[in-house]
Amino acid sequence: MIYKIYNFLLKAETGILILILVSMIITAVIQIVMRNFFASGIFWIDSFVRIAVLWLALVGAMVASRNDKHIAIDIIFRFINEKMQTIAKRITALFTSLVCFVVTYYSIKFVKYEYGDGGLAFANIPNWFCESIIPVAFFIMGLRYFFSAVFNLRHPV
Repeated sequence: MIYKIYNFLLKAETGILILILVSMIITAVIQIVMRNFFASGIFWIDSFVRIAVLWLALVGAMVASRNDKHIAIDIIFRFINEKMQTIAKRITALFTSLVCFVVTYYSIKFVKYEYGDGGLAFANIPNWFCESIIPVAFFIMGLRYFFSAVFNLRHPV
């Protein structure tokens, strides 16, 4: 049952990534066509595309962290034996999870400030909602790296 829920969440994560990318491309193309052919545009599309880039980057980072396809400096791993590689990867994953949890903490504070400010990002969507992906993404990545460090999981499914 837990694996079914987990697989559903992974598929939802991938679906969200695709939805963000497609919606960003469609709205950007609409804006370009309207500006070039009709000398007008929808005033909130530029803000939407900027927010979509943020969401795309963070959801993409979540997908990369689950697939172990993130950017890494691994030159040291070429010169050490397999047992030391496992230890080094666990230490690296533990440090990465710590950094992700620290970013989660401060991004929650940031989103709270934005909530209190009450500003709007676009089309009556509040800033805090658009920025809420930051703590969510870093928390999920932190959990993944923590479980990778503690349980030596590379691909939990």
